[in-house]
Amino acid sequence: MKPEREDIIFQALLLIHIPVACLFTAVSGQSGSSSSVVVAGYNVSAPAGSKVLLQCVSGRMVWTRDQLKDRQRVVHWDMYRARPDYAMERVLDMYSAGEQRIYNSYNQGRVGLSHRAFRDGNFSLVIKDVTMNDRGLYSCNLHHLYCHLYETIMVQLNVTKSRRKEQRFWDGHKAVYVVLLGNTVVLPCINRRNVWTDWSHEEEDQQVVHWDRQSPGVRHDRANRLVDLYASGEQRNYGPLFLQRKMNISSQAFSEGDFSLSITNLQPTDQGMYSCHLHHHYCGLHERREFQVTVEAPVIQATLPAKALPSEDKDTTKAESPRVINVILPNQRHHFLMPLGYVLTSFLLLAFVVLIIILITRRRKTKEFYPQPSMRSSRSESSSEEFEMDIADGNVSSLEPEGEKRLDFKNNLLKEKVHTSTQPKVIDLDKEMQKFSK
Repeated sequence: MKPEREDIIFQALLLIHIPVACLFTAVSGQSGSSSSVVVAGYNVSAPAGSKVLLQCVSGRMVWTRDQLKDRQRVVHWDMYRARPDYAMERVLDMYSAGEQRIYNSYNQGRVGLSHRAFRDGNFSLVIKDVTMNDRGLYSCNLHHLYCHLYETIMVQLNVTKSRRKEQRFWDGHKAVYVVLLGNTVVLPCINRRNVWTDWSHEEEDQQVVHWDRQSPGVRHDRANRLVDLYASGEQRNYGPLFLQRKMNISSQAFSEGDFSLSITNLQPTDQGMYSCHLHHHYCGLHERREFQVTVEAPVIQATLPAKALPSEDKDTTKAESPRVINVILPNQRHHFLMPLGYVLTSFLLLAFVVLIIILITRRRKTKEFYPQPSMRSSRSESSSEEFEMDIADGNVSSLEPEGEKRLDFKNNLLKEKVHTSTQPKVIDLDKEMQKFSK
């Protein structure tokens, strides 16, 4: 019954651990799946009635309305020859418009890419009539100059004259192709990310910056939207009219990369958490900068007589300059669930260890109270009993008359015991004295 009870306890404990582990995994996944990443945080303190500028600058969001959009995406293949000159050679270039440029005249007509490469995301290099000069290390380089994306894929090409040696394998760092001389080979370079294959005609709507404001005690997902600004120049202001007039963004924000929010006539009701969100959906850019704004009361100095004041310092109120402290703020979206998951996991792990210790101690106690007889102990007990019985038999036989003694012994030890256990000699002192007197 006890083993069954222990099994039931273990199963119950495992059933408790499973949902807690799922909860912890879900919390961890939610903490990392935010819509934007906090890249900077600031604490800004300014006196009431002053003007404050929340700086939000990003060079990655600069949009110059470049007309050569088709030349922003390019793929080029390079080859590194190990022998004999150990040199890097450019094979071909291809832009998103479909234009290909082959650098070596020897490769004209036998080396190329598919014309649908930037539509299908397949930039594999096709080499016809492979020769020994084609051996080397090839690299497929994808560049998106506008989004600042650079990716490289490496392929090793070897040429053989034996059909049995043809193979394709991965050496741990790159793909290796062993091709028969004179055949056609396709060196793979596939990347179907939307940034390589799509080009939105409404690219102006792909870039947007918006400012939010959280009042004290309000969560991030319930923040109030202040302003939206698109790369096309469209701007949307939210909230009351007086709020729209005192909080503005420059119309040249996307051309200069400066999306700072200017707040005039700062009041205590304006304090809270401000966040600048930068989104470039086409390039996959999502960043957030947070500003904790605190409004201070103006510092009023004591008023002195007019004669004591210098001619240039007759103002009775002096405002402190804004103080900016740069700090990195973590994402507090799941500030409650994360510690709760850690506490539950630690508690259940401790309970599991305590339960194992209790079960081990109980098993030891049961073994001490109910010892199991072993074969060795039974044999020793039986041999000791036989030994005692033999000794008893020997003592009894020693008391018998000499004619009736038994001469069969089980071992020599018993025989020596019987011979040494003779009765003591009786000496008559009177007779001995008479012998000495004669």
